[in-house]
This record gives sequence, C-alpha cells and structure tokens, in this order.
Amino acid sequence: MSHHTIEIDDLSFSYPDGRQALDNVSLHVAQNEKVALVGPNGAGKSTLMLHLNGILRSSAGRIQVGGLALNDKNLGQIRAWLGLVFQNPDDQLFSPTVFQDVAFGPLHMGLPEAEVRARVDRALAAVGMDDFADRASFHLSVGEKKRIAIATVLSMDPQILVLDEPSAGLDPRSRRDLIGLLHDLDQQTMLISTHDMRLVADLCSRTVVLDGGRVVSDGPTAEILYDSDLMERHGLETP
Repeated sequence: MSHHTIEIDDLSFSYPDGRQALDNVSLHVAQNEKVALVGPNGAGKSTLMLHLNGILRSSAGRIQVGGLALNDKNLGQIRAWLGLVFQNPDDQLFSPTVFQDVAFGPLHMGLPEAEVRARVDRALAAVGMDDFADRASFHLSVGEKKRIAIATVLSMDPQILVLDEPSAGLDPRSRRDLIGLLHDLDQQTMLISTHDMRLVADLCSRTVVLDGGRVVSDGPTAEILYDSDLMERHGLETP
C-alpha cells in the first residue's frame, strides 16, 4: 500500500452545538493525484481537512492515510506523512526566524542537526525562499508567509499535502508564483480546498464538490468546472 493515499469512508461529524458539518462523506485520493475540494462557505471543507491529521476526531466513519487507520497508535506516523497547510500562515509561523520555523518539525522528530539543516535548505529551495532563512517571519508579505508555511510542512518530507485556501489573500503575481510552486511539487499527493477556480483549472485533474457536509459531485475538473448548472446550484463560479 502506498503511503501517498487518503481514504475517507462514511465520515460524519457534528460540532458540540449539534450542527452537523459532515454527513456521510467518502473520498479516496490516489498516489500523486492533485484533487480540488470546492464548495460554498460552511460546506465542511475545513472540518474535513482537520480530520485528516487528527485535530478533529469522529467516531462515525473511517479514515486511512497511507493505508494506516487514523487512530491514537498511528497518529504520529500519519502526521509525518501528511502535511496540513492552514489558510492563515500566521497559524503556522511562530518562531523568531524563518529557519527556526522550518526546522521546528524535524527538530521535534529528534533528527541530527546536519539532517535538520539539510531539510530546511531543501524545503526553502523548493518554495524559492533560499535567501530567507535568517529573516523574521512576521516581516514577510502574505505571499512570502504562505511559501514559508508550505516549507514548514515540506521539511517533514511529507508524502501528502493538504492545503486550505492556499491562494487566499495573495496579489496576482504571488498567486501565479504559488500555483507554479504547487505545480512543480510533483512528488506529493495533494488535496486542495479553495474558492479559486482558476487555480483548480490550472492544477487539479479532479474536483470534488462539497455542500452541506456532503459530496455532491466528484469527477474530472474539466467536466465539473464547466457544468454551469452544477456550479450555480452550489454557489460556485465557473472560471
């Protein structure tokens, strides 16, 4: 079984206030697939993503990452395989320097210093931020912060990237740069939650539409994005 797969079967989840956020969601992502997760606000996209590395846990349904069941025993391994990049990079950057932010994960894995350094260099090179190691994260632009947030995850050598609204808040040039960056990361399986339909068209061969906590459509991006009835029904715009 490849470590690059996500399998979600019949996942349901309600918040403590009784609001049902996910209703019997099933979604399988194959190795090296880049899949878009789209839907209106409140559709359950972020809730779904937070289940994939165990931040939220539900007893209703089954999740496997890389062939391992998501449970207490496997959670450490799954978090090493699956990197979650939050919508707001400030949720991921908290160290005085970029280097320390990107080194944080590998250091906590107990890797030797030389290996940590090599991973930080590799991760920063992958996001085109080689010269930023000594900079303070809070001085960076939103686009730069998004790249560093991705680097903090890449330094863990994940097989799977799960990104929440990666292009939100970016100016056009930063957005194009980010799409190019994600396009070039071809060793990773990706699940990308986004409202940015042009990003979806440029990057993802498959699109899953989530609305009201349910998967309402799942198929080739070209078919889904240009099905104007479907898109309109779920509050989405065709690119």
